[in-house]
Amino acid sequence: MKPMDKQDNFVYLTFALILLLLGTALAQQFFGDSVQRLMQSTTVITLIVAVWGVESKNFLLRKTFIFPIAILIVSITSNRLDNAGFDQFYLLLLLSFFISTAFKTAKQVLFTGEIDGNKILGAICLYLLMGLIWAVLYTLLQLNFPSSFQMMQQNSQWFMLFPDFVYFSFVTMTTLGFGDISPNLPVARFLVYLEAIVGQFYLAILVASLIGSRMSTISNKH
Repeated sequence: MKPMDKQDNFVYLTFALILLLLGTALAQQFFGDSVQRLMQSTTVITLIVAVWGVESKNFLLRKTFIFPIAILIVSITSNRLDNAGFDQFYLLLLLSFFISTAFKTAKQVLFTGEIDGNKILGAICLYLLMGLIWAVLYTLLQLNFPSSFQMMQQNSQWFMLFPDFVYFSFVTMTTLGFGDISPNLPVARFLVYLEAIVGQFYLAILVASLIGSRMSTISNKH
């Protein structure tokens, strides 16, 4: 399979992120702990697709590719040693990679060039990445401070907490606020309202970017 160029480089990433979210939900609903832990492998596959897709140049030589390799190694180690410290290190690596990929995606999507289908997919990818970033932050917070969120199970295993926080993250970012999960500690409340603010500003910035790019294209044609 050849690397994606700038005309279609968000197609596979969009598919991989949606597959990751769907797989996480299915593993939580229909399977036990062991299958949910296997979702770590799916996460690593998603990250590799992200590296391949967002910036295809010098794929094997780019520094970004180190992240999925490191995450895979830590994932295997934590599985064998069943050590909570390795799990948190895994989440930190995951968080770093999601943030890095989100910045690269934003540079390609916002306020650059003519609007096309690839950029629209990139905007969707960026939105999904933002939700995943906050989901990892919530999971880390709950692992270190178990009373951070109300209505959350007292569980020290991140892969049991992560699916619920993915759901909570997107509910928060879209300001739906169902109330089934709610922040309890001040830091948790800060992260929640910060995500709500960032989510709304992102939509405003995205609309401004789309309109600005469209107006620029019309002006250049005339």
